[in-house]
Amino acid sequence: MLDSPGLAEFMARRAQSGGSGLAFIVGGSLGLSAEVLERADFCLSLSLLTFPHQLTRLILLEQIYRACKINSGETYHK
Repeated sequence: MLDSPGLAEFMARRAQSGGSGLAFIVGGSLGLSAEVLERADFCLSLSLLTFPHQLTRLILLEQIYRACKINSGETYHK
């Protein structure tokens, strides 16, 4: 698990390393298959709680937005 500044730092490091992009995969309540996990460079947990898939996508999008705001030096709502 990362906090918002930690996610921002992770995304900034990835951008500086010259990677072609990021792909976020949201697993179901039972997690992800072993094949998907083996291919992952990094695993991120949004919470120990289980959320509906649609809500998880919204939470992740908001955290990505927040990370971009942090990395651009803008203020963000806490």
